[in-house]
Amino acid sequence: MKVLGLAIACIAMLAGTGACAQSMYRGDAAHSGAYGGDGPRAFHRVKWTFPTGDGIVSSPVHKDGVIYFGGDDGNIYAVDAADGRQRWKRKTDGPVPATPAIDGDTLYVGSYDGKFYALDARTGALRWKFTTEGERRFEAKGLHGMLPKNQTIADAFDVFLSSPVVAAGLVYFGSGDGHVYALDAQSGDMRWKFRTGDVVHASPAYADGVVFFGSWDSYFYAVDARTGQERWRFHGGEDQVIHNQVGFQSSPAVIDGVVYTGCRDSNLYAIDAFTGKEKWRWNASGSWVISSPAVAKGKVIFGTSDSSLYLVVDATTGKPTVEIQGNAYTFASPAVAGSVVFTGILNGSLEARDFDSGALLWEFQTETSRRNADWILTAERKFNAPFFFPSAWREAPIVATARQFANGAIFSSPLVVGGTVYFGSTDGALYALE
Repeated sequence: MKVLGLAIACIAMLAGTGACAQSMYRGDAAHSGAYGGDGPRAFHRVKWTFPTGDGIVSSPVHKDGVIYFGGDDGNIYAVDAADGRQRWKRKTDGPVPATPAIDGDTLYVGSYDGKFYALDARTGALRWKFTTEGERRFEAKGLHGMLPKNQTIADAFDVFLSSPVVAAGLVYFGSGDGHVYALDAQSGDMRWKFRTGDVVHASPAYADGVVFFGSWDSYFYAVDARTGQERWRFHGGEDQVIHNQVGFQSSPAVIDGVVYTGCRDSNLYAIDAFTGKEKWRWNASGSWVISSPAVAKGKVIFGTSDSSLYLVVDATTGKPTVEIQGNAYTFASPAVAGSVVFTGILNGSLEARDFDSGALLWEFQTETSRRNADWILTAERKFNAPFFFPSAWREAPIVATARQFANGAIFSSPLVVGGTVYFGSTDGALYALE
């Protein structure tokens, strides 16, 4: 695939000088989740931490010695990769749980204020701003069995915003208004918008002139990148009762003509990128697949929510080659760097695993998770769910989920550059480990 060749060249540059022309979510436009160079097979030290005013769901990206990310405090940050010193920050009017994309010297990212920003990556100065029809989370009546069952409830697990992808002079992103937008990367003028049936917070991937993305309407779409015309759509699972097993929250990876994406219907799907036909699926037996898969060396790597599994499956057949029981839910997406896979876990742990065997090489726990002040975690670092989920009525589950997430959880997908691992946490810190 042409885009794959460009991505490989870009990764090679990233491993060397950091001078790649583009930087974006999951490393490249195809969202492979694979980075050049080797990640550390042993933990040595915390190189630095950078504090913000709220949690960090956004994943960091790197360009020319600078790390960029969004914060739930409403700021977009640029910090020095070597020492964590702030270069600049730009205020928006809402949380920024999306991952920036950088093309040339322009940074692109959306905010919960319903605006999409293009900034000078060197200074943070505004180049242009585009206004969508407004952001919102996925919502439904009786969601997840919460009571009262006729009350419309916003989904507390809808934590991400769609991260942009830049290709062929356009920037693409999804929105809570149900559209995927294509804007001129230079001017911000809208070229087209594509309407889905619900919120789009998954991040689009781009390959061979096609944009691929899923929606909370439980459809996965392939759209012509130039015109916005639908090529095909794929229907995931439906759940009309409690709306639990429904919606594409995972972002896709597109490798060698195959789309790999998770769904809240408990499946990881492999879909033919040209026809939209299912090639295989792996079923998690009721557990969501929110983690966006990484694809490398003929393997697909991802995690599950409630069942807390670390999975490696064959990219051609979907048959598991590694299946390991973890301690807590995985929402973050894995990063592959050489022989190591790095994954953030919602119990506040960053895991480094051997690519071939899945063996745990080392583990780092965020400070808030380590303190465990509210006894969110058991001694085994599993979630103490009966303790902080006492009721399904009214606000109780939402408050409990907020407590769970605030315990230093890692939603941010790791970035690996020059042997250093960068990621954010809900404790408000961006970490650099080596």
